Amino acid sequence: MSQPRFDVIAIGNAIVDVMAPCEDALIEQLEMAKGGMTLIDTPRAHALYEAMGPAREISGGSAANTLAGVAALGGHCAFIGQVAEDQLGEVFAHDIRAAGVAFVTPARGKDLSTARCLIFVTPDGQRTMNTYLGASQYLPAAALDETLIADAAVLYLEGYLWDPEEPRLAMRKAIAAARGAGRKVAFSLSDAFVIARYGDDFRSLIAAGDIDLLFANADELAALTGLDDFDAGIAQLAPQVPVLVVTRGASGAVAIAGGERAEVPAAPVVRVIDTTGAGDLFAAGFLFGHVRGKGLGECLKLGAACAGEIISHYGARPEADLRELVKG
Repeated sequence: MSQPRFDVIAIGNAIVDVMAPCEDALIEQLEMAKGGMTLIDTPRAHALYEAMGPAREISGGSAANTLAGVAALGGHCAFIGQVAEDQLGEVFAHDIRAAGVAFVTPARGKDLSTARCLIFVTPDGQRTMNTYLGASQYLPAAALDETLIADAAVLYLEGYLWDPEEPRLAMRKAIAAARGAGRKVAFSLSDAFVIARYGDDFRSLIAAGDIDLLFANADELAALTGLDDFDAGIAQLAPQVPVLVVTRGASGAVAIAGGERAEVPAAPVVRVIDTTGAGDLFAAGFLFGHVRGKGLGECLKLGAACAGEIISHYGARPEADLRELVKG
């Protein structure tokens, strides 16, 4: 098997985050689920944007955030996702390339808008996300470059993009391409609501041996296994995947591989500003360590350090020098 040109190639939503601080009262007034992610249509997107205070536009998208983190650590990455020919599409393409990530997926055109996520951040750092998927939910299988996929050590997929039909078919095709090239497949469960809709699909992928690294948080673990007890969920799921990584917010994270279990506490942070992207950057640190053959404990430490950096400021893309950060 040839040496891959990329450490990680990811398929995900090409989204621009629109973020604004708010009080808890506004969350209640707008009838949003605090701390969760809700898919919204065009009228709801307009209504929520009107209700927002002064906002910042920052390129996001779960898998894209992870790649930005891997690239910031010194990794070589490529991204597959679809924007529209509009201003936000230009913002996303510029930002992902400026982060050092290869991005060559053609824009869809002007019939749809580039995806955006309206994020309301409460004083406790919790982010309430409202996502309009726009052009990203129509990523066709034809947009995949199978040669590019075969040239990456790990194919990383975000569960969020499993919801629309076209990207779901594209990701199944990508899994086959990665498997055919002898590469690894990593999957992020993304959110409990995705599991509620497509848990059977994910369980089938796991049973078929199509997932080598599975990323989840405690809520997603419970949703996938049907077990509220954390350790019971770990015991059920860990034997089914080569590497299982489960984050627990302020309680740190756990990873299990081949019967080995490692744990890490959350990185100390003076003040939690915004938890947007914490899981994405944890995955970035872990994947970066994994492709370089680091042990479970070291991969977890890298993940915790990256997550700690991201929650110390607004936005889900690194602002500090991650290479310097993980030296400590």
